[in-house]
Amino acid sequence: MAFYSYLSLRIPIAESSVGANSPSGFLQMIFLMLAMFVFFYLILYRPERKRRRLLEEMRSKMKPGDKVTAMGILGTVDTLKEKTVVIKMIDGSKIEFLSVAVTSVEPLEKSE
Repeated sequence: MAFYSYLSLRIPIAESSVGANSPSGFLQMIFLMLAMFVFFYLILYRPERKRRRLLEEMRSKMKPGDKVTAMGILGTVDTLKEKTVVIKMIDGSKIEFLSVAVTSVEPLEKSE
């Protein structure tokens, strides 16, 4: 019985002169949803898209002899294939990675 009387209490703070079905409440909800969409676009989606585009550009410019990091493994590009890259490590061993696993590329510097 005490639980039922607790549920039937009216809290004056929750009551307002503007009803939940009024146009003002609907506009506030739409504005909040729009603000959340803009926030997520500017803070999350746009920077990630830019970072992804830069990584794709960097990977497309890889050529044999470039120093690369793939999944934390350092080496130089030995062979490029369509979707994979063969990396030669300092001890001479070679490992084949998917090209999307390459996280950084340092171009081969030509001495002049």
